[in-house]
Amino acid sequence: MFRRFLSSVQSPSDLRSMIFEELLSLTDEIREEIIEVVAKREGHLGASLGVVELTVALHYVFNTPHDRLIWDVGHQAYGHKMITGRRKDFASLRQLNGLSGFPKQDESPYDNFGTGHSSTSLSAILGMALASAQKGEDRQHIAVIGDASIASGMAFEALNHLGTTQANVLIILNDNSMGIDPSVGALKHFFQSVDRMHPDEKNIFDLLNIAYSGPFDGHNLAQLISAMEKQKRRTGPRILHIRTTKGKGLAEAEKNQIQFHAPGKFDPLTGKLNKPLVEGKTKFQTVVGKTLEDLFAQNNKLIAITPAMPTGSGLTQLMQKYPDRCLDVGIAEQHAITLAAGMATEGLLPLCVIYSTFLQRAYDQLIHDVALQNLHVIFCIDRAGLVGHDGPTHHGVFDIPFLRTIPNITLLAPRDEIQLRNSLFTLQKNMNGPVAIRYPRGYGINKEWEVPFETIDIGRLTPLKEGKRIAVISVGTTAEDVRQALPLLSDPTEVAHFDLGCVKPLDTKSLIVLFKQFDCIVTTEDGAIAGGAGAAIMECAHQHGFSNRVISLGIPDNFVSQGAVEILKEKLGIDAQGIANTLTTLLSN
Repeated sequence: MFRRFLSSVQSPSDLRSMIFEELLSLTDEIREEIIEVVAKREGHLGASLGVVELTVALHYVFNTPHDRLIWDVGHQAYGHKMITGRRKDFASLRQLNGLSGFPKQDESPYDNFGTGHSSTSLSAILGMALASAQKGEDRQHIAVIGDASIASGMAFEALNHLGTTQANVLIILNDNSMGIDPSVGALKHFFQSVDRMHPDEKNIFDLLNIAYSGPFDGHNLAQLISAMEKQKRRTGPRILHIRTTKGKGLAEAEKNQIQFHAPGKFDPLTGKLNKPLVEGKTKFQTVVGKTLEDLFAQNNKLIAITPAMPTGSGLTQLMQKYPDRCLDVGIAEQHAITLAAGMATEGLLPLCVIYSTFLQRAYDQLIHDVALQNLHVIFCIDRAGLVGHDGPTHHGVFDIPFLRTIPNITLLAPRDEIQLRNSLFTLQKNMNGPVAIRYPRGYGINKEWEVPFETIDIGRLTPLKEGKRIAVISVGTTAEDVRQALPLLSDPTEVAHFDLGCVKPLDTKSLIVLFKQFDCIVTTEDGAIAGGAGAAIMECAHQHGFSNRVISLGIPDNFVSQGAVEILKEKLGIDAQGIANTLTTLLSN
């Protein structure tokens, strides 16, 4: 659709020649385009709709990209991408070879720092400001921090440092009382009450030696421009507090802010969501949430903890049913894990439900506070494997390598929803020490998964199909890809199939039997090959004096781009056809 003012903007310099009324019309057109594209392509809708006026004001007032600008979290930056020369490619958002859904340094000089995860902007912008001062450069440094990101520990660490400097840093606090779910914690209540404070009363930022201004209406463009012009004339650490509405401009998104954080496909006119194409199947996240509801009713020692992901992790109903036993601690991954450790020392059994890439942010706590003390904490690792359009910042492909090197940890990778459900049941009854159980984003394969609980031997290698020449050992849900691959072979009887199930400790006894029976073993996993499950099996063979050929299929030693999971798996050769191709080549030799 032709949009008069947006079509005339090739770079922020074009904004600066517009009169105010034209800028207002531009904000309307930016919103229309975001809604139109995300309705078809999917993406993070609410956050970017909420910062349209802020986006225009920032680029109108400041001399970007000479003045440095960071968006945190980066899913607020859709409008920013459009007015920094990328509007013609905006329809490719989050698609393979298209625009990233987050700021990305090699995509544009206006993307000064990559921000796929939250709460990194303050440290990064302070580093840039200190570097500029050292080089004698005259430039502004602005960090937009929103969607509850300022409540993270890393943001506090940066504020603590920033207040001791004279760095020319402007923090724009985008306060919308939301992350994906509603914000939590004492800081949220402070932001809600700050405008009721006496003008002479110092707030938390003043006490940290960071000059505070606000709060301002984040949808009042004239007010924003005026406030930023004043900030532009100032120097040193300062914070501008603005209030916005997540989903602004689409009634349904304003009303249902959680659902419209990333709504999938919808009608751009009405906001009505499209029905998912998958019918009769259940998301792994729902399986975990409903399974925990059943287990909580049986075991009063269970506590669920999540760092700001109750909806995404399928815990919403559990939180409603057990509000005192299901805790959202906000964007605080390190705190979540050590909180769980503290509970475990007192005899409770905490389950830390956390995305794979968010667990990376608390690696020391995992080692020092849980594993070293051999505490019984269960880590439910959501979004393990390829996640699709969110791309390399969110692909959960490193958890097997970084977990299996840690002593005391048991690491499970269930092949389907039923095994996931029974594994959770078994873990809370018959295990000790730290346990991690990984599962992917998206839908499972079984229509009937709510079966009666069964205690299972989670440490055993499970035979799924007999074969003569090659043994395939699948990890987690790649079992389904192998199952689909075998009929594609000219002679499926040549290949046996086994489910690893437990990556650590390995079922060494069963593996030794395989090493004696098969000269060639192929492993499949949806994680990094380097240090992954296949590498563990190679190590096992070497340690026991076997020289079997072990071929590992998985994620190579590079970051995987965004794109549909099916397309990415095909490119990596780990879909059914790719696995079949590898097996065909091996069988022909």
